[in-house]
Amino acid sequence: MGKMDNFRLLVSIVNYKSAKLICNMLPTLLKQLDFATDKIFIVDNNSPDDSLAILEKFLSSHELTEVVRLIASDSNDGFSAGNNKAIKTSIEEYKTKPSYVWLLNPDTYLFEHSFTPLVNCMMDKPKVGILGSRLESEDGVYQCSGFRYHTATSELLSALRLGFLDNLFEKYLVSPKALISSKQKLDWVAGASMFVRYKVFEDTGGMDETYFLYFEETDFCLQAKRAGWECWYVPESRVVHYVGQSTGVVSGDVQRRRRPKYWFQSRQYYFKKNYGVIYTMLADLAWGLGFSLLKLRYLIQRKKRTDPEHMLRDFWRNSIFLSWLDRF
Repeated sequence: MGKMDNFRLLVSIVNYKSAKLICNMLPTLLKQLDFATDKIFIVDNNSPDDSLAILEKFLSSHELTEVVRLIASDSNDGFSAGNNKAIKTSIEEYKTKPSYVWLLNPDTYLFEHSFTPLVNCMMDKPKVGILGSRLESEDGVYQCSGFRYHTATSELLSALRLGFLDNLFEKYLVSPKALISSKQKLDWVAGASMFVRYKVFEDTGGMDETYFLYFEETDFCLQAKRAGWECWYVPESRVVHYVGQSTGVVSGDVQRRRRPKYWFQSRQYYFKKNYGVIYTMLADLAWGLGFSLLKLRYLIQRKKRTDPEHMLRDFWRNSIFLSWLDRF
């Protein structure tokens, strides 16, 4: 690959068993890009299905191999590692750095004007380092796409699920209760469609590969803030998000699928890294006790449970108080 004179945008897509969704999304994405300045890198995280064959066939049959690069990873090291690999490889191949990096989940579908509002906002606001799109379901229902940072108070509120407390302490909720309809600065945005100024990766050292999945985008936005960058939500950029297609982790999952161990590990690492051991203990106590009270309330009220199977047991087993047992 020769050097690009103007590498405007790198689109990074980390795939795991979602090749058909990517093939469905690519045509709308490609219509919005300039092939002379924009490139797409797809990192397949060692998918155990036929993802690689599907993607290779699609790119070849549509003559896209010069615009879309496919990287076959020999291991599944998670979302952060996959995106870092796409960025590093693109710089090595094109001998220059992109101005922007668009992290896109494979389980997304773009509207015709998803890209332009993002790049325009970056150009208008030099202090902005990270932007997030408005995520929605296929039928247009809004999915919370902009958030506040996790705290011990937010952990207690999320576990208790008491409406009057949520209303009273709304400013502590991670997910704002009101629909976010205007462009505004927030703490962090969903990683399903995250538009990043490349300088942020340089200033933060890239995404933390200790995270396998979950909490990595929260941590990345926090590190960017500490480096002096702002994070904004841009609802004019609309993206359909098919939640949990690769992982099966969905809030309010009717199948009540058990929460994977890496979710608990990522949560604990996030708190320990950013707030220390004592605060992590406080956050674990807040959630654990709050969820215990929720289970008791549901039992008394005979309410149907929607939380994942064995959630309380798995939480305590992976909490900062008991996770050390894994060493034995």
